[in-house]
Amino acid sequence: MKHASRTTLAELAAPLHEIRALAALVEKSPGCFYRKGRAYLHFHEDASGLFADVKLDGVAFTRMRVSTAQEQAELVAAVRSNLAPDAPR
Repeated sequence: MKHASRTTLAELAAPLHEIRALAALVEKSPGCFYRKGRAYLHFHEDASGLFADVKLDGVAFTRMRVSTAQEQAELVAAVRSNLAPDAPR
């Protein structure tokens, strides 16, 4: 599964806009976000759809499908919840 291309990232403009607004994350390259200097979130594409890999537990990447608007909203909600001040790290 390859990393998402710029064209694919353009399809994810709405969730990326929301994720880019989160102060806890730094976008080191298009679609690749870091938290406290460590990889936190990036996107992939393949024939079966679009996916995000995110470290919701702070250790291992969890793969989430983000092909539909609903799936994208679920990703944004999960990231926001994970970055909340009282969320486990």
